[in-house]
Amino acid sequence: MVKKFSFLILVLLVLLAGCSSETTSKTTKKTASDEQTGGVLKIALNAQPPTLDTHLTTQTVALEVTRNIYETLVTQNAKQQPVPMLAESIDKSDDGLIYTFHLRKGVKFHNGKEMKAEDVTASMNRWLKLSSRAKLLLSGANFESKDDYNVELKLQSVASDVLDIMAGRGQFPAIMPKEIIESAGKDGVTEYIGTGPFEYVEWKQDQYIRLKRFDDYAAVDEEPSGIAGRKTAYVDEVYYYIVTDPSTRMAGVQTGQYDIATYMPYDNYEQLKSDKNLKTYVSFDGGTLNVSYNKKHGLFTNQKIRDAVNTALDLNAIMLASFGHKDLFKLSPGYMSTEQVDWATGAGKESYNLADPNTAKTKLKEAGYKGEEITLYSTRDYDYMYNSAVVMKEELEQIGMKVKLEIFDWPTLIERRENPDNWDIMVVGTGYVTTPSQLLVVNPDYVGWTNDPKITDLLAKIRTSASQEEAKGLWEELQTYMWDDYLPFTLFGHYSTIMTTSNKLEGFTPFQGAIPWNVKKKQ
Repeated sequence: MVKKFSFLILVLLVLLAGCSSETTSKTTKKTASDEQTGGVLKIALNAQPPTLDTHLTTQTVALEVTRNIYETLVTQNAKQQPVPMLAESIDKSDDGLIYTFHLRKGVKFHNGKEMKAEDVTASMNRWLKLSSRAKLLLSGANFESKDDYNVELKLQSVASDVLDIMAGRGQFPAIMPKEIIESAGKDGVTEYIGTGPFEYVEWKQDQYIRLKRFDDYAAVDEEPSGIAGRKTAYVDEVYYYIVTDPSTRMAGVQTGQYDIATYMPYDNYEQLKSDKNLKTYVSFDGGTLNVSYNKKHGLFTNQKIRDAVNTALDLNAIMLASFGHKDLFKLSPGYMSTEQVDWATGAGKESYNLADPNTAKTKLKEAGYKGEEITLYSTRDYDYMYNSAVVMKEELEQIGMKVKLEIFDWPTLIERRENPDNWDIMVVGTGYVTTPSQLLVVNPDYVGWTNDPKITDLLAKIRTSASQEEAKGLWEELQTYMWDDYLPFTLFGHYSTIMTTSNKLEGFTPFQGAIPWNVKKKQ
């Protein structure tokens, strides 16, 4: 006996979009050419992708480009829930060890070949071998083709979060033609061919990446939501320009050189918002800003010291200094995205943003602090990390701690933080993940070195939960424990990214970056 996932997953998308209830992802007969408006969409990126092979890179800038080219078996809707994309429906066995993906028929790759099970199996097994999160969380898993349109995933152990893992944005499991996968070397695939609404044309290093509309694209007949649902390529071409200087991106979108500019400077938020020729979007898809405690060596192996520091910090002051405007950050104790309905929780709020220096002084004395100097790491490569470190240093000095602030460029900091003898506390930003088990802060091998049996036990229980409700309850218990009793780090708050577009665009909705499909450009 198997359990149908198509309805359970798709009904979430249905409720969000207000569309009719269906148990499968239908392919619309309408093609992009039916509603073309033409034109070229020009997007200014903040960096150049290291590769367009999504199985190899976790870089967000690569995601911006590649999700137009490639698609996945499951993806995220606007509530960051996993829903079918190239899968029409999904079954799960009663023991939770086998997932069967029933593929949509008639889906074509950009080379004209129809996508079939052999392509999916080759792509997914390569992803299992290369993806850091797949290797960590889906060890021993394997995909097998049952026939042309059915693929089985066999797990070594129950992983109730498997669909969330597959829908994650970093190093995402793009489906490519089997022959492309088989010809890939250690540096990645040499041809960028997928099933997405835009196809790859050319890449001029350090200048631009050019895509064009894929006229044979097979869209899902569901309302658009996040990365899910119907995707219509209204524009003829999309150019992703590599513009590393933020002031150049800003000037370019103001003059009309670019239609969309990503990662705009926080300092220019008010100016951008007041420009009548532009639309400015604040998206809470950045991540969390935190201070990590070195729990392997030094003072912060003592939980009472960590608690004293956490008690002292005024997180509103830190976040305001970091981002400059209250619109650009959120104060919340949630380790997961505040937009992610399945996992967002305020559990542990009683220990969050206490801003109580007097109590902190008492706790510090009780913890046995004797005026030892502590080393705080930060970087100027990210202004918000530097600014938060400066304010934190001042707040800790107010409770009697001796703090040495050491500043490095980002590559040097990453290298030096690996040695626990070098530092005590460190300001760091962390990107959002799709499940708690992927959080770096709970990984004992990640810098900060969280090693606690209760955390390990609760994470295992979350992954083997019988329902999302049960998993959410366990996650709330774990988040409360980490705030009240363990404190692997102190989460300052959640930060946003700023994106600005020309007011000549219609239908633009950002989601974890700029989305060029469903966008019309007034000529």
